[in-house]
Amino acid sequence: MVTLNTLMVASEAYPLAKSGGLGDAVTGMTCALRSAGSSVELLLPAYRGVLENLRQTHPPERLSGLPGGEATLYRGYCRDTGMAVHALRNDALYDRAGLYVDENGVDHPDNALRYAALSHAAVRLCLGLPGRRRPDVVHAHDWHAGLAPLLVRAVGLRYVKTVFTIHNLAFQGLFDLGQAHDLGVPADYCGPDGVEFWGKMSFMKAGIRYADRVTTVSHTYAREILTPEFGCGLDDLLRARSAELLPVPNGIDDVLWNPAEDPALGRCRYDLDNLRNKRRCKAALRLAFGLADEHEGPLLAMGSRLTHQKMADVVVQTLPQVMKAHPDLQVVILGQGDPAVERQLLDIEAQYPGRCAVRIGYDEHTAHRLHAGADILLHGSRFEPFGLTPLYAMRYGTIPIGSRVGGMADTIQDPAGGEHRANGILFEGDTPQAMVDAIGRAVKLYAQPDLWRGMQANGMTADFSWRQPVQQYADLYARLAAWPATPRVPAARLRQVAPGVPLVQPASDLGGAPLQAAA
Repeated sequence: MVTLNTLMVASEAYPLAKSGGLGDAVTGMTCALRSAGSSVELLLPAYRGVLENLRQTHPPERLSGLPGGEATLYRGYCRDTGMAVHALRNDALYDRAGLYVDENGVDHPDNALRYAALSHAAVRLCLGLPGRRRPDVVHAHDWHAGLAPLLVRAVGLRYVKTVFTIHNLAFQGLFDLGQAHDLGVPADYCGPDGVEFWGKMSFMKAGIRYADRVTTVSHTYAREILTPEFGCGLDDLLRARSAELLPVPNGIDDVLWNPAEDPALGRCRYDLDNLRNKRRCKAALRLAFGLADEHEGPLLAMGSRLTHQKMADVVVQTLPQVMKAHPDLQVVILGQGDPAVERQLLDIEAQYPGRCAVRIGYDEHTAHRLHAGADILLHGSRFEPFGLTPLYAMRYGTIPIGSRVGGMADTIQDPAGGEHRANGILFEGDTPQAMVDAIGRAVKLYAQPDLWRGMQANGMTADFSWRQPVQQYADLYARLAAWPATPRVPAARLRQVAPGVPLVQPASDLGGAPLQAAA
């Protein structure tokens, strides 16, 4: 039996490049599929530092005619994970400090070119490059790779199947529709039934519209995005494609996130049968953040982007109330985002020396220590496609407080639904009072050691790994590959990216004749 070859197309993958949960999810999925016996490769931009983290690189391939100019495609293996990686190098597009935004948090003005080039490179791999196996399935992730399913269809690659995963519908990749020609998007695809979205061009819509199958990352989120409240203007299209929309929950890397083996914890590693070292991790976290060590109450942590989605504006209203109501409560915050919120949190820190500590920024090492040392994780969110952070917390015996939205509604079990299976606390809405009440419930539960230990055990022993999700994806790929070739129309000539520069060169086994866009 021939093993299918899957090409993951993504803008980030830990540890090569990461700005959030997308990077963790792409790497976790890719590595788990490989461990399960699948052939899978990853295509991502060669951001600054990516090539230095690849080993055994193959001879690079020059790609001309891509949006943004000539690029070079490198192939190697990630030093840390062993993933097979195709890295697309164009220093004019990718050699900069931020993945998506500059040092002021402003989107790079050429993001359309940067990620259109990535999707065109995926098509080049599908058509065939020397020494590289062609993919049978292209699996595109979020708006950054949204043009890949469209281009696979436009070029007429009838035997390549496409999957598009929505990780966060709120970020849609909206650009000037007038750029479509320069991005290599055929005019046939630029209407309201194509990439056009309220006068703009939506990369997210392209992926949803043209992929053979669309997936998203939790059961609740799959239902939510069919509604106007959570559909971000694409709910009509998603309802039209609901028969092809599949919820496949994310997983976590339970080797990387394992308190019994985590190198970030040094000699204070622990497991469910020995939680004494978790108390030592708490003491170490207090020391690292400059908190007083005489408090007997719980240590509440927040490790998150400080944004509207993550209810950071609600947190700054909530903290003074809970600090006053619970004198033994201590708080540590690790994150960055809205500058106004950052300033407000630093003001609260100044009001409660020894009890509240705020560190603006993010690093993986501190994040691991945060989950190990905290008793409670606060993770409010106005919408949450999946919610990896609460699962990391559970893995470390830290009880999450989360909003009853998206994936958190699926994974966090509140004691109100039965104490025997509780692993966290859920709250409704986005008001300060709702968050205050949820934190108050957590403080009361912390004072009940037997119940608290049971909640820790439920979280630490739950299987949130990638094992089941990747089996669902492997089955999906196999079903798609068994389909007859998707009918697409070969014709006389490829569309032009620029005068005299073809979108892609035709593959030899397609008869050598260039192909025209086929709607």
